[in-house]
Amino acid sequence: MNENEMKLRTKRFALRTLKLIEALPDTRSGRILANQLGRSGTSVGANYRAACRAKSTADTIAKLSVVEEEADESAFWLELIPEAELMPAAKTESLLQEASEFTAIMVASRKTLLRNKRK
Repeated sequence: MNENEMKLRTKRFALRTLKLIEALPDTRSGRILANQLGRSGTSVGANYRAACRAKSTADTIAKLSVVEEEADESAFWLELIPEAELMPAAKTESLLQEASEFTAIMVASRKTLLRNKRK
């Protein structure tokens, strides 16, 4: 997957996340999880774009680490939604899978950059 495809994929993730949080109940728990997921889910794409504009390998690695953290945090909130009985797991599982894939991709990318930097 190239840079532009990943930009589009992370943007779609943000949009899908926003749609999901609109469907959460307007309860205290629903609002808390909506706010948290909204921040982390949209941050994945924003920080990936920042990583693409990084000025050095070290800067890219740092920014990819933020993407990794935000994707993993999104996965956490997506796991909590059905566990808190706010929405059936079937509604969150594809986004949860995507968040997990982003986390794995960023870990692998960061490791590759670190390995190449040492050479």
